[in-house]
Amino acid sequence: MAAYAGVLVSDPWLQNQFTQVELRTLKSSFIAMRRESDGGLKLADLPGKMSRLKHVGETLTEHERAAFLHDSYHNLDVDVDFELFLRVYLKLQALATEKRGIGAKNASAFLKSPTSTLLHTISESEKASYVAHINNYLAEDEFLKKYLPLDTATNDLFEIAKDGVLICKLINVAVPGTIDERAINTKRVLNPWERNENHTLCLNSAKAIGCTVVNIGTQDFIEGRRHLVLGVISQIIKIQLLADLNLKNTPQLVELVGDSKDVEELMSLPPEKILLRWMNFQLKKGGYSKTVTNFSSDVKDAEAYAHLLNVLALEHSNPSTLKVKDPLERAKLVLEHADKMGCKRYLTAKDIVDGSPNLNLAFVAHIFQHRNGLSTQTKQISFLETLPDDAQISREERVFRFWLNSLGNSSYIDNVFEDLRNGWILLETLDKVSPGNVNWKIASKPPIKMPFRKVENCNQVVKIGKQLKFSLVNVAGNDIVQGNKKLILAYLWQLMRYNMLQLLKHLRSHSHGKEITDVDILEWANSKVRNAGSQTCMDSFKDKRLSDGIFFLELLSAVHPRSVNWSLVTKGSSGVVSLNVTEEEKKMNATYAISIARKLGCSIFLLPEDIIEVNQKMMLTLTASIMYWTLKQQPVEDRACGGSDTETGSLVDSSSNSTVDDTASESSTDDSSSN
Repeated sequence: MAAYAGVLVSDPWLQNQFTQVELRTLKSSFIAMRRESDGGLKLADLPGKMSRLKHVGETLTEHERAAFLHDSYHNLDVDVDFELFLRVYLKLQALATEKRGIGAKNASAFLKSPTSTLLHTISESEKASYVAHINNYLAEDEFLKKYLPLDTATNDLFEIAKDGVLICKLINVAVPGTIDERAINTKRVLNPWERNENHTLCLNSAKAIGCTVVNIGTQDFIEGRRHLVLGVISQIIKIQLLADLNLKNTPQLVELVGDSKDVEELMSLPPEKILLRWMNFQLKKGGYSKTVTNFSSDVKDAEAYAHLLNVLALEHSNPSTLKVKDPLERAKLVLEHADKMGCKRYLTAKDIVDGSPNLNLAFVAHIFQHRNGLSTQTKQISFLETLPDDAQISREERVFRFWLNSLGNSSYIDNVFEDLRNGWILLETLDKVSPGNVNWKIASKPPIKMPFRKVENCNQVVKIGKQLKFSLVNVAGNDIVQGNKKLILAYLWQLMRYNMLQLLKHLRSHSHGKEITDVDILEWANSKVRNAGSQTCMDSFKDKRLSDGIFFLELLSAVHPRSVNWSLVTKGSSGVVSLNVTEEEKKMNATYAISIARKLGCSIFLLPEDIIEVNQKMMLTLTASIMYWTLKQQPVEDRACGGSDTETGSLVDSSSNSTVDDTASESSTDDSSSN
C-alpha cells in the first residue's frame, strides 16, 4: 500500500492515474482542506474547497461542482479520505475537460463520451441492443446462464455487471483467450475484495484488447455507473464485430484494391474505414451513385442500406423499398430484408432514421460477418503470399499501440506505423513520460498540411529521445515521417522501457538518484522467488526456461501468496527446459500467469505467445510490471529501507544509468530488422 505522509492510496488503478508530483500536490491540498475543517472533511465541503484546484476550480463553478456531487452521491455527510478525494477530483476533472470541449475528438464514436466524459444519460436503444448481444453470445455460459436472458427494458445489465464476471466473459467472446477463466472469481456471492479483483482483471484486460478506459476505475463498476459501464461494453462489442475487418482474417478484402501499393494502404486503415470502403465497393456494384462517409447522416434515409442488401441478397429484395418516400417506412423494409438474411440485429428502423453511429456501425459489421459478398477465388489473394508476414513485428506493433492508447492521448491509434508519422502523439507521450522536455511552442498540432511541419515534430521526437539516452544512431525525424517500421518499433520500445524504469525509480524514493537497470529487475525477481522457497530462477530475460510460464507464476505467488491456484498449473521437472510440458500446457500456464498479473493490478499488453517464445522485451515488461505493483503495495519508508534490501537485489546500490544497454539496443534493432 502506497503511503503519502500518512495519506493512503490502496487502489492500484487509482495510483496509476497520477504522477508522483501530482499526488504530492493533491496530498498537500487535501491535508490543508482537512486542517481547515478541524480534521473532519465531508463530501458536502468539497464544492467550496476545491475552488483552489487547477482546472476543476478554474473551469467549474461551485454550483456545478455541488450539482455533480449531489447527482453522484446519495449521502454528502460522508467523511472524505484521500482515495475518495482523488476519485471526486478525477470525475470533476473529466467534467471540466468536457466543458472546455477538449477530448478524444479523433476517436471513433465507440470511444467518445461514454468512457471519457461525465454524461449521465445513456441511449436506451444502445443498451437494449447490447443486452440482446449479451443474451445471444453468453446464453450457454455455465456461470451466467442462470442470470440470462436479461430484460432489455430494465437496468438488470448494470446490476449483474457489478461482480465483474459478465464483462470478463464478454471480453473473451470478443477476443477469445484473453482472460484465463480460472482467474475469474465466480462464487455466487463475492466479497468486496473478490469483486474488486474481477473488476481490476476486467479493466486491465479491456486495455489489453484495445479499449480506452481512461478515468474509469473498479468503483465505477461496483457502483453500477451506467454511462461508464455501457461505454466499456460498447467498445468490447465493437472489437468483436470488427475482428474480421483485416486481411489476415478476411483475405478476400484484397478485392477492394488494385495493386500492391493499394493493399499496403488497406492494411494500414482502421477497421471502420475498411468497413466503409467495403460498403461503398458493394454499393458501386448496385449502381448507387453516392459515397457513404459515415455511419450516421449518410445512412439516415436507408437508401444506401436498400442498395447494399439488394447486392448481397437480391433473392430477398422488395421492389417497394426504393419506391417509398418515407425514410422510416424504407428503414422498416430494409430491416425486413435483413431479417430474411439472418442479419436483423443491433438497431431498429428509428435508430436508422435517427442516425445512431454506434448501432449503424454494429449493423453493417454484422452484415459483413454474415455475408460479405466478396469473391473467394480472386487472383489478388495469391498476391498476399508475397507480402511480408512477420508475426513478431505484428505482435510488437499491437503491444505498443495498446500501450499508447492506454495513456489517454488526444487521438486513438489504429496503426503505429501510420498514425505516429506526424509526430504529435509521440510528443504527447513524451510529455507524459518525461514532463517538461517537449517544446510545444515549436510543435504543430494535427491536422498538419505542410509536410515539413511533420518533420519538425519528428525531429523534436528524436532530439528528446537522444536527451533521454535512447540508442538512435543515424535516426532522423524523416525516418518516422516515412513510416520506417524498424526504427519506429525500436523507438517505442525504448520509450516504453524508459517509462517503466522511471516509474520504478520514483517508487524508490531513497535510491540516492541511482537509476534502475534491467539487471536490478532480474535480481529482484529471482530474489523474490528464492525467498519464497522455490528453486526456480531465470538467467536472463531470454532464458528459454521461461517458456513454460512457471517462473512468472512462482513470482506472482511470491508477491501475493494466495494469487495462484497451483492445482491448475502444469509443472515440468525442475531445472530442465519445459520437460514434460506440452505446447498447449505452456499456453495455458502463460495465459493463467498473464490473467493473474492483470487481476492483481498489472497493466500489461503481451500475449501468451510472447512467453512461450520468450520474447526478451515482453519478459522484461512483465517482470517490471509485477515489480512496480509489488513496490506500490509497500509503505514508502519500507521501499528503500535496509529490511527490504534482500528482496530488491542491487536496486538501491545500483550506480549505472538508464541508458539502453547494448543487449537491449541490439535486440530492439535486430528483432525489427527482419521486416
